[in-house]
Amino acid sequence: MKRILVIGATGQIGTELVPELRRLYGNDNVVAGYHSKPPTGKLTEGPVEQVDVLNKESIEKVIKKYDINEVYHMAAILSAAGEKNPQLAWKVNMDGLYIVLELAREYGFRIFWPSSIAAFGPNSPKVNTPQVTIMDPTTMYGITKYAGELLTRYYAYKFGVDVRGVRYPGIISSEALPGGGTTDYAVEIFYYALEGKKYRCYLREDTMLPMMYMPDAVKAAIQLMNADRSKLTIMSGYNIAAFSFTPKQLELEIRKYIPEFQVEYVPDFRQKIADSWPKSLDDTVARKEWGWSPDWSFEAMVKDMLVKLAHRLGKTEVLERIK
Repeated sequence: MKRILVIGATGQIGTELVPELRRLYGNDNVVAGYHSKPPTGKLTEGPVEQVDVLNKESIEKVIKKYDINEVYHMAAILSAAGEKNPQLAWKVNMDGLYIVLELAREYGFRIFWPSSIAAFGPNSPKVNTPQVTIMDPTTMYGITKYAGELLTRYYAYKFGVDVRGVRYPGIISSEALPGGGTTDYAVEIFYYALEGKKYRCYLREDTMLPMMYMPDAVKAAIQLMNADRSKLTIMSGYNIAAFSFTPKQLELEIRKYIPEFQVEYVPDFRQKIADSWPKSLDDTVARKEWGWSPDWSFEAMVKDMLVKLAHRLGKTEVLERIK
């Protein structure tokens, strides 16, 4: 039986990962681990524990209390936030990962740890970026993700730790607000559109980036953790893809339902970060080795985001247009 701890359960991915894991494996078998932001809503429908990713004892206590055999280590300082405090980003992202890996070596549990397209850099191929290529990240977040890929593989090969992970593109969620990433605009923009406000986008209108809807991001994590380990050659850092789009393309797709919506493009420091990332990813290896494929298209994602957020915000007039 799976006994799972999700570290970073109140973050963007954890907010939707925990309920899905509980649906699959039972509420009592999935512990929502949080640091400073207490869980609410569905996250409280099972065990909840406060953990500090930089405190080995706090994690170890939960591991022993619940006899944990799988950990989804989702806690991280993201790209834009990391550039504002690179020292904290290194500490949380690297020291935290090291602590979890050391505990896995000692207690034998399996780990899911996500990398990111931020691990690529300005000299990586931009279109259909291959699984194995030049990695020269220019942000502290990206540096910690690339270093984390190397560290997790070392623990897999040296100590036999079963650690797996994907390189996530930008993630779009209807349940959690953005957490300081360079692709946050792709979530923020929906709220502005539904509130009838003009959106000030911090990226150029032609900035193409790979993206993914949250249900597919959750699906990928669980699917990889359930894959036959003997068929996995990379373990940590699998490219996964769904769709790519620009801010302008997203604006125009939203305007199919909210024609009066307006966007102003005023690039800031995040533009340089986005310019160093891929426009699209080659995820052939993930498709071959563990059967990855996304369920959501760009158009379906936009419509679903508008419907869910319109319900939450009470925007009945938008719901009528979508019907």
